[in-house]
Amino acid sequence: MKPEFESIPLVKNEKKKRFEIEINGHFAFINYGDFGNQIALVHTEAEPELQGTGAASAIVEKTLQYIESEDRTLLPFCPYVFSYIKKHPEWKRLVDTHFKGYDSI
Repeated sequence: MKPEFESIPLVKNEKKKRFEIEINGHFAFINYGDFGNQIALVHTEAEPELQGTGAASAIVEKTLQYIESEDRTLLPFCPYVFSYIKKHPEWKRLVDTHFKGYDSI
């Protein structure tokens, strides 16, 4: 994660069912589903003003840190999150071993 994102707090917006960070009035977010001990990440998006800044990677890393701190397992349905974990295999430890794509990570 780029240093400029480290101090930006992660918000779990339960009303919108998304994790989000706000940078200069613009949002990067991940839509999620909450299933007891599992969290499914289904879509990652950064507003156009944030594209190319590293905001999408930052929201993924902050969300993975949150999931780990809550002792939950991950279902990475979002292709961006899935790809992020492939590039950063240290995060595979969070993926539920029953997840269909587990062996592809």
